[in-house]
Amino acid sequence: NMALSKCSSEETGVPKWQIALALGGTLAAGAGIYYFFVKETSKKGGRAKTSAKKSPDTSESLPSPTNSQSSRADDITNLPPLEKAQSFKTKGNKYFKAGKYADAINCYNEAIEACPPESQVDLSTFYQNRAAAFEQLKNWECVLRDCTAALELNDRYVKALQRRAKACEVLKDLEQALEDLTAVCIIESFQNQATLVNVDRVLKELGRMHAKEAMEKREPVMPSKHFIKTFFESFAEDPIFNSVDKEKEGDVDETEHPPEKNTTNNGYLKARQHLQEGNYGEIIECCQNELANPLTPHKVECLLLRATLYQLRGESKKAMDDLTALINIEDSPLKMLVNALVKRGSLYMQHEKVEDSLRDFDRAALLDPTNSDVFHHRGQIHLLIGKVDAAMSDFKTAVELNSNFPIAFVQRCYTDYRYAYQLGDKAKVEEVMKKFEEAIKNFPKCVECYVLYAQVLCDQGEHERADSFYVKALEVDPENPTTLVHRALLILQWKGDLAQARSYITQALEIDDKCELAYENLATIEVQTGNLKRGVELFDKAIPLAKTEMEMAHLFSLRDAAVAQLKIVEKMGINIPNLGTL
Repeated sequence: NMALSKCSSEETGVPKWQIALALGGTLAAGAGIYYFFVKETSKKGGRAKTSAKKSPDTSESLPSPTNSQSSRADDITNLPPLEKAQSFKTKGNKYFKAGKYADAINCYNEAIEACPPESQVDLSTFYQNRAAAFEQLKNWECVLRDCTAALELNDRYVKALQRRAKACEVLKDLEQALEDLTAVCIIESFQNQATLVNVDRVLKELGRMHAKEAMEKREPVMPSKHFIKTFFESFAEDPIFNSVDKEKEGDVDETEHPPEKNTTNNGYLKARQHLQEGNYGEIIECCQNELANPLTPHKVECLLLRATLYQLRGESKKAMDDLTALINIEDSPLKMLVNALVKRGSLYMQHEKVEDSLRDFDRAALLDPTNSDVFHHRGQIHLLIGKVDAAMSDFKTAVELNSNFPIAFVQRCYTDYRYAYQLGDKAKVEEVMKKFEEAIKNFPKCVECYVLYAQVLCDQGEHERADSFYVKALEVDPENPTTLVHRALLILQWKGDLAQARSYITQALEIDDKCELAYENLATIEVQTGNLKRGVELFDKAIPLAKTEMEMAHLFSLRDAAVAQLKIVEKMGINIPNLGTL
């Protein structure tokens, strides 16, 4: 403590974180989990108002000095040590309120020196008050030092935790900032909106930092065949996949795609064969073999196919390089050029380069205004950036251009429903519900139609009907892991049946052990029910499967929140199910 008390006024130079599960019970109601913060905090009222200058702590364990003692502030040598310290603190507070922070610090120094060591609560207050003065002078190292001293004396001192978190955030020690804010959240039973906003901000920044570090070391992961199939189904006019699909069905147009039977050269033709047979892990090497020949007639096709596989493996830079090379070829076939622009535009969005993304989509729309893929995928971009009207217009155009494109049709239904629901337009909601029924009638083999309709029914509280449509979706595709995960979430919201929810998600992982969505939601369930260590383990399985830095940042935010909670509950000796009773 003596070393800390030397932190005087001479040292005042300026140095330099989708679905909320309704689990019920004490944990969900009182303490919750940061999973809610990452997805929902920004929707619940925004940043709380705070004053520009926080006053020092004026609370005391003993009565303040009497008026007569205050009038003799310069003659206090006969006062008992604690009263003498309180007198110095009172004088320091007056200097603080007057903006005389260096003088306030000197008074708090005297209070710390005079305070008996057994008066721990008072001593912690003096350190915290001095930290408040150092904060006004932007001396963050001294803020950190004094708050730490205060917390060593009183580990549940909310003001000291909050102030140290702020100092740590400025000094870029985000892990410690998160731990301190987590402690505050637990002490406050997660009821203070201002603290939740601060947690959200730190989690996002920490998640981005960890994701950036992890992406640099990330090993490429080929997703499951189901994921790849779903990806290709989101394009109605993918020139390579469609031609391979037609060839598989014996419906190839030989004038457009003359048959070439030599598939033994491990080049483009072999890559097409692998695509047809679902041997996705062999495609990149075949494309590279073909591109090694400078006279290859399949340069554009190989660049597009290889870029698509790179994108699926999460190698966005390599995908971007191939797509850009294709786009820069002057005589690229129109469909391939437009498909490359759509995919590059989506990659730009994954890197939060909105202007570049929209520029590619706008160029694609000008080149091929009859291509439904352009408008379907641009609609999703518009949704991500909050331009709902533009998204609705794009989905409408996509459906008008290709009424047989089930994914675009049902995406339009879902977007129109969300918009009408938020406006409270009951007539429009009923109209959209009929459109969903039309989608299911027209596209009985499209799983997404059943799943999105089930989500809408769940939204309206029709849980039993919603579950019946998940059952129908699983009849269409019994091995669809995503449907199982969504059904698990419905069961949680509807019945609170943790065992059944875990069972469905476990089934999903048995079908697809690379299902990021399953790991994330199972991890969230474990964290919300107090199994923090197991939750962290599951987040660790989800993170390497993330395809983009944005996805990875989100997962790291969830993991970091769980890790911080685990550290604090162990440090404070808290029984997790009793968090809400603090």
